[in-house]
Amino acid sequence: MDYILETQGLTKTYGKKHALENVSLHVAEGDIYGFVGRNGAGKTTLMKIVGGLSNASSGSYKLFGCEPARLGNKTLERGLLIEDPGYYPDCSGFENLYIKCLAFGIRDKNEPKRLLEMVGLQNVGKLHVKKYSFGMKQRLGIALAFVGNPGFMILDEPINGFDPEGISSMRDLIRKKNSEGTTFLISSHILDELAKIATKFGFIDNGRLIEENDAVTLKEKCKSKIELITDNPSAATTVLEQIGFSDYRVFDNGRTEIYEQLDRTGDITNALAARGIATLEIVKKYETLENYYIGLVGNGSAAGSDTVKINDDPDTVRSRNDGSKSGIAQTGRSVPGKEEQ
Repeated sequence: MDYILETQGLTKTYGKKHALENVSLHVAEGDIYGFVGRNGAGKTTLMKIVGGLSNASSGSYKLFGCEPARLGNKTLERGLLIEDPGYYPDCSGFENLYIKCLAFGIRDKNEPKRLLEMVGLQNVGKLHVKKYSFGMKQRLGIALAFVGNPGFMILDEPINGFDPEGISSMRDLIRKKNSEGTTFLISSHILDELAKIATKFGFIDNGRLIEENDAVTLKEKCKSKIELITDNPSAATTVLEQIGFSDYRVFDNGRTEIYEQLDRTGDITNALAARGIATLEIVKKYETLENYYIGLVGNGSAAGSDTVKINDDPDTVRSRNDGSKSGIAQTGRSVPGKEEQ
């Protein structure tokens, strides 16, 4: 696979503190890579290093297949918006863009106009930037990052300060540029928005990359579902199919996950009871990317769930993060299993 960005054991220390520790991250050509982590997790530190704004303490990275010292003019193919956008406050938005265009060898005055229109600032292009709102400055920063039509964009919290309409328009812009060939590395605290556009995710916590997943795999992990535990899982699946369920999985530890008709928990327990099958636990879970991340870093209590306790023994109700590993043994009728991480 061709990687636009590949880091190997990237580490950054400040005194005795590791801002990054042995991070190996992979952004393939064409990815919209969602970089997820809490404040101080190491997102911005990594972006500054691969953006050429800081040096790693150890480890290495390649951009466009090149070591940093060999990038040459390829540095112009890397667009950046990290923390505050750099601009001249006493110049207009148009003038700021034209100055950067000139630095890139672009003398066409229509290019700043095109960029202003692209980010929705066409009506304030003549206004001094010091009079811009926070959201307008953020839009200008994105326009500045797009000067030269870079093939790889590094965007740190790009929708900060945007209203819902602005978030939607920025989402459309990222999708459009991605369809035209631009690869993105994006961090955002609005994880559900990130989930709408990202094709791959990396989760970082305390400077360590915990997990990388493509969007399809992550969507599967974040499915809303019913979790069911009975005293006879095999017989329970027969009952489920008899009452109209087909989209489910049975795990080696006896847990069944059901991904459809989530409002029918009562029908399930009644049908099982009628056939002499004891329901030990039934849980309805509504998983989001934010819930998944919180669970991943060790605070699963924030996940949305409705738990129904069928008997009075508290030991029959398992916590969401009981540390167990489950092998998928069955999907619908029958699917060969592999261990779920």
